[in-house]
Amino acid sequence: MQGSKKRGLYFEDFELDATFVTPQRTVTQTDIVNFCCLSGDFNEIHSNFEYCKETTFGEPVAHGPLVYAISGGLQYASGINDGTLLALLQIDGWKMLAPVRHGDTICMRSRVVSKKETSRPDRGVVTFHREIVNQHDKVVQEMTATLMYQRRPTNG
Repeated sequence: MQGSKKRGLYFEDFELDATFVTPQRTVTQTDIVNFCCLSGDFNEIHSNFEYCKETTFGEPVAHGPLVYAISGGLQYASGINDGTLLALLQIDGWKMLAPVRHGDTICMRSRVVSKKETSRPDRGVVTFHREIVNQHDKVVQEMTATLMYQRRPTNG
């Protein structure tokens, strides 16, 4: 839509060490089952209550990629990337640190760790340290994410 105002942040808007926190969302059993169907990953640790009674988790847990996908939706809901994000370039050091169970509520904290201009004047690259945390402020996943953003348009 031409002429519409973008609510996302431009490359120039990100400052080193700035931290952004997304809205929260509760992970449901339906989310876990739907992800089993979507991905085809019906591993018993995600889909079999009886099997899980004998595991350290005691119940099915969310897939790591499901938690990552939900955090991506939360990032979008925050508005930071709306209309200004160009590309996800890289994820480094993705770690699953604690299980996410149905009923857990998660959000993502992203801290700017670096930014650099590119050879093209209309874009720049921002790198974040991301932590996905649960309702107890426990980090359940962490990673470094590198994204490309639009630069603020110049008038003239």
